Amino acid sequence: MIAIISVILPVFGLLGLGFLAAHFRFMAEHSDESLSRFVFAFCLPALIFRTMERAVLPQAQPWGYWISFFVACAIAWGLAMLIARRSFRTNHAETVVAGFSAGQSNTAFVGIPLILNAYGDSGAVPLFLLMAVHLPITMTSAVLLMEGRDRIRFGILGRRLLFNPMMIGLVGGVVWRATGLGVAGPLNTVVSELADASIPCALFAMGLALHRFGLKGQMKLVGIITFLKLILHPSLVWLFAFKVFTMPPVWAGVAVLFAAMPTGINAYLFAGHHKAAESTASSAIAISTGLAPFSAALWLWLLHAGVH
Repeated sequence: MIAIISVILPVFGLLGLGFLAAHFRFMAEHSDESLSRFVFAFCLPALIFRTMERAVLPQAQPWGYWISFFVACAIAWGLAMLIARRSFRTNHAETVVAGFSAGQSNTAFVGIPLILNAYGDSGAVPLFLLMAVHLPITMTSAVLLMEGRDRIRFGILGRRLLFNPMMIGLVGGVVWRATGLGVAGPLNTVVSELADASIPCALFAMGLALHRFGLKGQMKLVGIITFLKLILHPSLVWLFAFKVFTMPPVWAGVAVLFAAMPTGINAYLFAGHHKAAESTASSAIAISTGLAPFSAALWLWLLHAGVH
C-alpha cells in the first residue's frame, strides 16, 4: 500500500496544487491553456523522443496488445453512445461526444506520470507505442462518427495527425535511433531538460484546467461515462490482456493502466469544436480525474505495480 501511495501521491499532489493555484488566483485566468501548449508542443515530444531514441523495440507487432486495448475501448465507447441516445435522448453530436468521453484516455497529462512512476523504464516503450496509435485512432473515429465519411477531408485530417507534436517526437526518436548518432552535448541537455519538465508542468496545467471546467450538464450521464471510463474499460483490457492474449506482464499492466486513466482533455476540445455537449465532456473530465486516485490505487494493487 505504501508503494501504491508513493506512485499516486506525487501525480495527484501536483494536479491538486494546480487546482489550488487557480482557486486562489495565483495564476491568471486561462493560464492553463498556455502551459498546456508548452507541454504538448515541446516537453512531451522531447520525453517521447528521448525514450524512443533509447528504446529496444519489439521485433514483431504486439497484436494482442493492440486488440486488448482497442476492442475494450470500442465496447466502452459504444455503450456510452447507446446509453446516451436511448436513456438521455441526446442528439447525434451529443451522442458522439458521450462516446468519445468514455473511450479517450488522458495519457499525456496523467497517464505518463502515473505509468512511468509505476513501471519505470520498462513501461516506457509499451506506453509510448500505445500513445502513438491511440490519438490517431480515437480522433479519426470521433471525426468519422461526427461528420460522416462523405464530408471528411482526409488529407486535412491526415496532416493534423502527422504533424501532431507527440507523433513527431515518436517518429523522430525512432528515426534518430536508426542513425546510430546518439544524443550528446548541448542537444542532450536541451532534450533532457524539456523532457524532465514535462511531467510536473503537465500535471500542474491539468489542475488549472480542472478548476476552469467545473461541473455542469447531465450529471447522471456524466456518472455513467465515468464508470465506463474508470471501471469497465480497464476491466475489459485486463480480461483480454491477461486471460485471452499472451504478452509480457508489464505490457499488459501498461494497457490496463492506460485504459484506467480519466477522460482526456481532447474530449472537451472536440466537443467545443463541434459546439456539442461541452458541459458533459468537461464534467466527465473533472469527475473522472477527481476519482482517478482511487481507481488508480485499485488497479495498481490488482496489478501488483509499484514504484520501479
